[in-house]
Amino acid sequence: MESLFLALKNSFGADGTLLFLSVVSLCVIGVVAAAVLFMAAKKFKIFEDPKIDLINEVLPGANCGGCGYPGCRGFAEACVKAGNLDGLNCPVGGSSTMKQVGEILGVAAPSSLPLIAVLRCNGTRENAPIKINYDGTSSCRISHMLYAGDSGCPNGCMGLGDCVEVCKFDALYIDKNTNLPVVDENKCVACGACVKACPRNIYELRPKGKNSERVYVACMNTQKGAEARKNCKVACIGCMKCTKVTESTSVSVKNALSYIDTKVDTSLHGPALIECCPTKAIVGVNIGEKKS
Repeated sequence: MESLFLALKNSFGADGTLLFLSVVSLCVIGVVAAAVLFMAAKKFKIFEDPKIDLINEVLPGANCGGCGYPGCRGFAEACVKAGNLDGLNCPVGGSSTMKQVGEILGVAAPSSLPLIAVLRCNGTRENAPIKINYDGTSSCRISHMLYAGDSGCPNGCMGLGDCVEVCKFDALYIDKNTNLPVVDENKCVACGACVKACPRNIYELRPKGKNSERVYVACMNTQKGAEARKNCKVACIGCMKCTKVTESTSVSVKNALSYIDTKVDTSLHGPALIECCPTKAIVGVNIGEKKS
């Protein structure tokens, strides 16, 4: 090494001593810096569990945020960190995907009912005629801050399609006749994007139900009976007749608005709930005729 330095020094000549020392100094600084970086990389190295990549591969890759985490990889990291799947669910992948995730983690995947987005409003053009002609920005969020809505209902759907725009699965469209969004049951994955986008909180994720049977109150109006009916003829008036259909607390009325819990037995009480409502605010999907 000494002979190498002497050779380099001689190559610079008698007057190149200063230049030689500068080159040597730069070399020493480079070696020291590399050593420091190497030590820092070893000390602060972050270990990532390989299971994260394995789980990320079986996830659908929709990155919709329906699981409550920022993208599929964020969900995979949460699963590995938790070590179990309690409270964790991928709505897009469903039970089959969660079963694969459980196999990777070596834990059992809890069973979960398939969900679907439900629009809790039936304020069609026929049920809630137009009273105000709005000529402004075609955005539910902005319009909600400016006025009550075309029909005057402060809680009804505005039909401007914010929910349609955010749906990544093309499961929503606006019906031109009713001016209400329609949920395509075959495409909806219950990611919850429409729930977050609606400024009036009209959407709800509810279980699809056995044989796709569902019964719910298609109204969010908390106005008093007469005032609510003035804006929409199928508005809930809080008459409480629905609460007497079942013996449980699965049906309740709060702020003049009825709510049917998802635990209600639709096969047993569904037809009766629909029939008891004087304003037809309670609607059913695939609900059969009331048995004698």
